[in-house]
Amino acid sequence: MFSHILVPTDGSDYAMHAAEIGIGLARSLGARIYAFHVLAPLAAVAYLSDVIQHTEDSHVERAVLRAQQRLDEIAELANKAGVDCHGGYAFDRRPYVAIVGAAKKQHCDLIVMSTHGYATLDRMLLGSETNRVLGCCDIPVLVCH
Repeated sequence: MFSHILVPTDGSDYAMHAAEIGIGLARSLGARIYAFHVLAPLAAVAYLSDVIQHTEDSHVERAVLRAQQRLDEIAELANKAGVDCHGGYAFDRRPYVAIVGAAKKQHCDLIVMSTHGYATLDRMLLGSETNRVLGCCDIPVLVCH
């Protein structure tokens, strides 16, 4: 049925709940997991600040480290369940576009994601990333609440 499941994460408890469901489903189907995290692109002001200060650990390096920690959490859960898991991240201002793009690039046949992440004014006004993924994706999406 499904052989490669994309599990996006933003580090929230809701995303981890969806990851647990995705991993359980993958285990029962003999599928593998692709964990994915979207990072906001570096703002020009932060970039210039890093360049001027010549800091050892730049904003980008810290963001990538946080993303890798979140991906490692999912990989650890998958490994405990005996599910093959790999992952990646991307920089994009539109997380839903990056999620759909990653699913297609990795040849995923299902996306498992939560309905709640970090709430923002943008989310209240424009809808959640999950709703946006549902609106532009031709890959099945399992929405976890």
